[in-house]
Amino acid sequence: MSRRYGRLLAATLAAVLTVGVAGCGDDDKKNEANAASGKIEKVTYITAFGAVGRDALAWVAKDKGYFKDAGFDVDIQLGTGSDANLAKLTGNAAQFGSLDLTAIMINNGNGKFKNVKAIGAFHQQTLVSIMAPQDGTIKSPKDLEGKKVGMATASVNQLLFPAYAKLAGIDPGKVTVQDVPNTGLAAALAANQVDAVSTFLIGQGGIEAGSKKKMNVMPYSDFLRDLYGNAIVVTDDYLKKNKEGTKRMRDALLKALKYTIDHPEEAADIMIKEQKAAVKASAVSEIKLMTPYTTTGSGVFGDINKDKVNKAIAILQGAGLIKADLKAEDSVAFDMVPKA
Repeated sequence: MSRRYGRLLAATLAAVLTVGVAGCGDDDKKNEANAASGKIEKVTYITAFGAVGRDALAWVAKDKGYFKDAGFDVDIQLGTGSDANLAKLTGNAAQFGSLDLTAIMINNGNGKFKNVKAIGAFHQQTLVSIMAPQDGTIKSPKDLEGKKVGMATASVNQLLFPAYAKLAGIDPGKVTVQDVPNTGLAAALAANQVDAVSTFLIGQGGIEAGSKKKMNVMPYSDFLRDLYGNAIVVTDDYLKKNKEGTKRMRDALLKALKYTIDHPEEAADIMIKEQKAAVKASAVSEIKLMTPYTTTGSGVFGDINKDKVNKAIAILQGAGLIKADLKAEDSVAFDMVPKA
């Protein structure tokens, strides 16, 4: 971990933990009134990927009664990556989920999965990174040339790598991108099957524990500064039918996000009660590392800024990843995004 990143984490951690979800008092009253009416709706929510720290908030929302207070009985299903999750959502196998907003934009910009919208950001910046063992020869992005980098198939890591490479001065033709299941990244490093991996930077603890190696972390955000990370998403079908329900689900999840970063140990324990295979140390590490990225400077959870989205579109277009006709509204329902 770089000194700059360490200082960022230390400086923002205390500030973020004191911030509340904007307007949650009024929303809590609405949610309680909805629950009191006896109207409980069954919906399905897909995690971004499996049961890890970044997704613990879903089980927190269920355990703490936030879903129930909002009028929902939620079936939490384990996600398996951006494309697979989008396929389930667009196929109406789920109504809500956590997905990387950049992956949604890249797919939308290429005419795919256009009936899903983001309604609030969990992460205000992309968390995708390259990790390479500190005892190896990769010390900077340029050192990736001539090396093998493991990435989950069709993940946002793979989708974004060409843009990262272009801005980081890497010749992508000299980098071998090797398909590796997300759960097998650490093992691939340990077996020297790859020289580096691309994964969310908040997964550093798990990668180091699994590979038995300390990592040098190179965030994509060093060069791709205007990209969002994971967001709350909803299908167009559900949004059109139930805008109020969409808002209640958004608020329940953002309330759970705040509780999770305020209580990382408890949040990990809550998740593990339902997901026995989850590793507590890795989950707690992820929660703590993602904390600085969960709120804007104004202290609002869930914010998605239209100007920033337009800048992200320009970056993706400049890298040749999407067509020129993508609009911010194609990927984000801005009328559903929390207001300051």
